[in-house]
Amino acid sequence: MDTERLGSTSPVSEADVATLAAITAGQVTLGVELGSTNIKACLIGPDQQAVAVGEYTWENQFVDRVWTYSLDAVHTGLAGAFAALSAEVRRRYDLPLTQVAAIGVSAMMHGYLAFDSKDELLTPFRTWRNTSTGPAAAALTEVLGFNIPLRWSVAHFYQAALDGEEHVRQVASLTTLAGYVHRRLTGRNVLGVGDASGMFPIDPETCDFDEAMLAKLDAILGGIRHLLPEVLPAGANAGTLTAEGAALLDPTGTLQPGALLCPPEGDAGTGMVATNAVAPRTGNVSVGTSVFAMVVLERALSRAHPEIDVVTTPAGAPVAMVHCNNGASELGAWASVFGEFAQALGAPANDGAVFAALLGAALNADPDGGGLLAFNFLSGEHNIGLDEGRPLMVRTPGSTLNLANFARTQVYAVFATLALGMQTLAEEGVALDSLLAHGGLFRTAGVAQRLLAAAVNAPVSVASMAGEGGAWGAAVLAAYAHAVAGGETRDLGAWLAGQVFADAATAAINPDPVDAAGFAAYLARFKAALPLQHTAVKTTR
Repeated sequence: MDTERLGSTSPVSEADVATLAAITAGQVTLGVELGSTNIKACLIGPDQQAVAVGEYTWENQFVDRVWTYSLDAVHTGLAGAFAALSAEVRRRYDLPLTQVAAIGVSAMMHGYLAFDSKDELLTPFRTWRNTSTGPAAAALTEVLGFNIPLRWSVAHFYQAALDGEEHVRQVASLTTLAGYVHRRLTGRNVLGVGDASGMFPIDPETCDFDEAMLAKLDAILGGIRHLLPEVLPAGANAGTLTAEGAALLDPTGTLQPGALLCPPEGDAGTGMVATNAVAPRTGNVSVGTSVFAMVVLERALSRAHPEIDVVTTPAGAPVAMVHCNNGASELGAWASVFGEFAQALGAPANDGAVFAALLGAALNADPDGGGLLAFNFLSGEHNIGLDEGRPLMVRTPGSTLNLANFARTQVYAVFATLALGMQTLAEEGVALDSLLAHGGLFRTAGVAQRLLAAAVNAPVSVASMAGEGGAWGAAVLAAYAHAVAGGETRDLGAWLAGQVFADAATAAINPDPVDAAGFAAYLARFKAALPLQHTAVKTTR
C-alpha cells in the first residue's frame, strides 16, 4: 500500500494505514442525518470511529403559516453534504470515495409527507414544528386511549381530513423525511421501528404498527394501514443503494451502487444509539433546534400523559419521550448578535469562541439567573398549549442584568419545558441509571451538562463522541446491519456495549444542590409567566 497518500512526508500512523485500506476496499460505513439546520454526513471505519464528516447548512421556511422544507432542498442538501464529505476524504487521504459497505439514513422525526399513486408530493412537507393538529390529536388520543402528539403523521393526516383538504382522497402513501430519502436511495418503502413509532403507535410484541389500534381507526378514517410503510427493526436488511440513489447522493458518478442500507430512523433513534441508551433504565437528552429526552422503560406508564410520547428504540423497546419543539435556536440567535458586536468592536470571533464565552459566563451567574426570565419559543410548544411562539426576555427592575445571568437564563430556557416533562416521569416512578447528553451545545465542556443536571435533578454524562450526533449514530446502525448480514447474532444493545462503547470515555456530573435550587426558582417564574406568551402571540400577529 502507498502510505504517502496523506499529503505529508511525516510518518503515517497505523490508524491512518488502516483507514486507507478500509476506504480503498469499500469497508467504510456512511451515515446521513437531515437535521433542522444542517444535513450532516459521517463516514466511519470498521472500528466505528469517524473518518470524515461533511455538512450542508439549510433552514426551514415558514410558508402560508406552515413550517416546511422543499424536496428540492432535500436533494440539494444531500448532494452538498456528501460532496463535502468526499472532499474531506480526498483532502485527508488522497482517495476518491467510490464505494461504502453500508449506509444509514436519519432525519427529523414525524411530520407529514403524503404522496399520490405516481409518487408525487401532494402538499408541502409539514414538519414536526407545526402545531395546527390539535383537534385531530385530541380526537385520536380519545379513540385510541393512547397519547397522539400533534406532530405525529397520523395526526397530520386526520387533521387534513377534518379540514376537508382536497389532497386527502389522493393519498397513496405516507412516510417521514428519513423514509422518503431511503426510498429515493433504494426504491423500498420501509421505516425503522423507532421512526415508525412517530407515525402511529407500535405494538411492542410485534414491533409493528398496533393492529388493534388500526382497527379502531378504521371507524374514523376507513383504513390507513395500506398507506403506511413496512416496519423493520435494527439490523434488518432494508435494501441496497440503486444507481439512481447513488446519483442522488453523488451526481459526479464517483460513488457506486450496491451498498446495504439499514432501516431509516428518526433523529431520536440515532441519538439513542449515539449515546448507548437503548437498554431499560437508560436515557439520553438531545439538544439542537428542538430538545428531547428519551427514557427506555421497564414497564408501561400508568396512563397517557399529553406531555409524554411513547415511542420505541430502533430495536423496538418502549421509550418515554419528552419532546419540546424549541431548543437552542434562540440561544444561537443571541450568540450571533454577540458575534456581530465583537465584529463591530474590531475583535471578530468565530461562532465556537462566542458560544464558549457565553457558556463560560453562565457558570459565574446567580443560581437562579438573577431574577431574569427567558422564553425560547420561536415556534409553538404543545407541552404548554402554545400554537405559536414569541421569544421573550423579561426582567423586573430589581433583577440583576449582567452577562453571566443573561447567559445562564438563556441556557435555562433551553431546558425549562423539558424539565416539566421529566417531572411527570419522576411522578410515574420511572427509574434512570444513566442519562447521557449529546448535541453541539455540549461541545463546551461542563457547562450545559452541569445546568442540565440541575434542571432534571439527575446525573448527566457526556460521551467523548457527543458532538458527532445522529449522523454518527446512523452510520453505527448501518454498521450493525452490515455485521448482522455477516453473521452477527448479538442484539443491538449487546453489540453497542461490546463493539462500540466498550472503551468509550464518559464524564458524569451530578446535580449541584445550589444549581438545582436556582433552577427550581427559575422554573417557578417560568411557569407563572407563561400567560405572557399567549398575550404576545395575540398582540403581535
